[in-house]
Amino acid sequence: MLHSIIEMLHSIIGAITGENDRKKIRGTVVLMKKNVLDFNDLSASVLDRVHELVGQGVSLQLFSAVHADPSNGLQGKVGKPAFLEDWITTITPLTAGESAFKVTLDYDEEVGQPGAFIIRNNHQSEFYLRTLTLEDVPGHGRTHFVCNSWVYPADKYNTDRVFFTNQTCLPSETPGPLCRYRERELVNLRGDGTGELKEWDRVYDYAYYNDLGNPDRDPKYARPVLGGSVEYHYPRRGRTSRPPSETDPNSEGRLPLLMSLNIYVPRDERFGHIKILRLFVTVLPMSLTFDLYEGFKVPDGPLLDKIKENIPLEMLKELVRTDGEGLFKFPTPQVIKEDKSAWRTDKEFAREMLAGLNPVVIRRLEEFPPESKLDPEVYGNQNSSITIEHIENHLDALTINKALEKKRLFILDHHDTLMPYLRRINTTSTKTYASRTVLFLKDDGTLKPLAIELSLPHPDGDKFGAVSKVYTPAEHGVEGSIWQLAKAYAAVNDSGHHQLLSHWLNTHAVIEPFVIATNRQLSVLHPINKLLDPHFRDTMNINALARQILINAGGVVESTVYPSKYAMEMSSVVYKNWVFTEQALPADLINRGMAEKDSDAPHGLRLVLDDYPYAVDGLEIWSAIETWVEDYCSFYYKTDEMVEKDSELQSWWKELREEGHGDKKDEPWWPKMHTVKELIDTCTIIIWVASALHAAVNFGQYPYAGFLPNRPTISRRFMPEEGTPEYEELKSNPEKAFLKTITAQVQTLLGISLIEILSRHSSDEVYLGQRDTPEWTLDATPLKAFEKFGRKLVDIEENIIKRNGDERFKNRVGPVNMPYTLLYPTSEGGLTGKGIPNSVSI
Repeated sequence: MLHSIIEMLHSIIGAITGENDRKKIRGTVVLMKKNVLDFNDLSASVLDRVHELVGQGVSLQLFSAVHADPSNGLQGKVGKPAFLEDWITTITPLTAGESAFKVTLDYDEEVGQPGAFIIRNNHQSEFYLRTLTLEDVPGHGRTHFVCNSWVYPADKYNTDRVFFTNQTCLPSETPGPLCRYRERELVNLRGDGTGELKEWDRVYDYAYYNDLGNPDRDPKYARPVLGGSVEYHYPRRGRTSRPPSETDPNSEGRLPLLMSLNIYVPRDERFGHIKILRLFVTVLPMSLTFDLYEGFKVPDGPLLDKIKENIPLEMLKELVRTDGEGLFKFPTPQVIKEDKSAWRTDKEFAREMLAGLNPVVIRRLEEFPPESKLDPEVYGNQNSSITIEHIENHLDALTINKALEKKRLFILDHHDTLMPYLRRINTTSTKTYASRTVLFLKDDGTLKPLAIELSLPHPDGDKFGAVSKVYTPAEHGVEGSIWQLAKAYAAVNDSGHHQLLSHWLNTHAVIEPFVIATNRQLSVLHPINKLLDPHFRDTMNINALARQILINAGGVVESTVYPSKYAMEMSSVVYKNWVFTEQALPADLINRGMAEKDSDAPHGLRLVLDDYPYAVDGLEIWSAIETWVEDYCSFYYKTDEMVEKDSELQSWWKELREEGHGDKKDEPWWPKMHTVKELIDTCTIIIWVASALHAAVNFGQYPYAGFLPNRPTISRRFMPEEGTPEYEELKSNPEKAFLKTITAQVQTLLGISLIEILSRHSSDEVYLGQRDTPEWTLDATPLKAFEKFGRKLVDIEENIIKRNGDERFKNRVGPVNMPYTLLYPTSEGGLTGKGIPNSVSI
């Protein structure tokens, strides 16, 4: 009834004013209202309707791409405003979803072809603007705008919100009337580096990692600032603008735990509603009681009241069970699903270095005994104490030199990374070693461990070198139990390296500066922005949340991973050796001695170890990404000169090096960004790191490490020595002794609850080879190239399935009967152990 009355009034007014006789452009706006996402803010919906009734609706104005307005600084001619229709009568779904609204604009010949539009939200609350589609623009037909942005009430902004059509163009090719809008939008996104940032701000800026510590809580929670100093290098993070802490002006203040989801990131970088629902449980467990068999329980009292105040109703229903059951009843991890004890075998222990959670560390051993690169003036002799006698009887009749020559010796080496911190780490509750594990390649393509060296700093001081002991395989008696413990200590080292370096530093942390620089320097019209943008989805938000509850002082990582309070400081030391160009998979494999250049081999590389699932699958993915990027970039950049003269691209690359990774700005290995090839190589590395590399080290966390004895993260006591009560316990009850050594139950529960969440795919995830908006560009050639990329990924999926079913490749399934699927490109939502999301999104 109300809808009919409003239409009749519009018709009468149009007849009186003559508006009905003018040419019209019909359009459709797709958006999502705020109240769809926030069931507790029902007042927003009511107030928006009130604003509509008094004429304060949502208006649009078209900008000309062809006609400049001399009175407006030669910017595009601006059309008359038109309002979204039927806001009051359009029924918003009570589940998260989009609504379509009609808009009718007067066609103005002085505007002609629209290249952008202004939108003004005169309502009380924000909405998520998905697209605007104009039908039958005279002389131009259908015109589509991809927006994907939150639009807050107009009084929150100092300048108008502007959205461009889905055309793609270099700065020099931008239609003249749009040039200043393009430049102004980038200025708005950069901000001025001052002031407190609010949720509606769209500012992308840099800051040091000065928000990990909490000295106001207690001096023991103080942590060094990472980045910006000679001692502590680090990538930059997004600026949040919180005031400094009271006790340390160099440290940023922190939010209360329950407000963690409110940490500032630009609004368009925040999680969607589905992921917010799922990720809130990373905050909740810290305030819950938990039991191994009953799951987590929300305690009655003020905490539950506080949660109800801050969390939307539907989210709360999902989190707080009303059927009496506890939260987080964990599914059986894949590693013990088929066989409860196969994880203990030496074959599985070695296989997971090639097809497990951290397959990016193992390297070919090129000298024996292994040598340290630590400064002997500071650390004394840190070379390995593993001798020929330890291993010579297990080399299938080969000599050491022959095994080296035939490339059949490998090493998992965590010695040099850990030793400089080991003395300090062992002053905490952790009691561990720096480890080296030497392995031999058998004729069947599998690896067998030959020896594990466990080292401690010399009790008289670092300059006296290491005190080491070597353990060799044994199956029975106390020797067998000692060997299982030696493998556990090596696994503890590898778990810490995985979580802090392979995962956090080498994907999450190093990618964030690219997200910031791209938004600050590359317009949404720029082809490289359009290429990279899908690979930055949710990264700033997950990193901000990690700083708040995971990698902060006293956070989950310090509580559950062995370096404890030194965890992030250690990652800073390792970042000093980070080299951007070595993040390319081929370069990484060559650097670790796992591959050699061979122009006749697939992808130009010959693997030293043919059955290396991560490398085999990864090279197919890498090659597909590289081909797609080459096809795309070559369409827009016909010559090297076009790369050099692209002002936005050069500003982007300069800022990325000098600001985003500012501690490494003088490194000689940075690409110069003078050629098309350098651009292709750079973008391929960025996409590889954000998508496939992150998938390989993230989504196997629960399948492999959900059973903590397989991937312990902490060791609580040293190896038992003969003649001690601990040694006697190891002889009489080896299972009990083992469990007393590795991660404790409380830490296990907290750690498992975290990795179970981080290993799950959100149901709205967008995977490699997919886009959430099909019409992301007008250009047909890149769209066809992207379709080709998608088809190639389908072929790669089929290849992986075939390899996993081929019994010749023993490392692909292993004793635990667990196929390697981490680089399988697509997945359904949930805990699947497969799928490559476009971005570091979890």
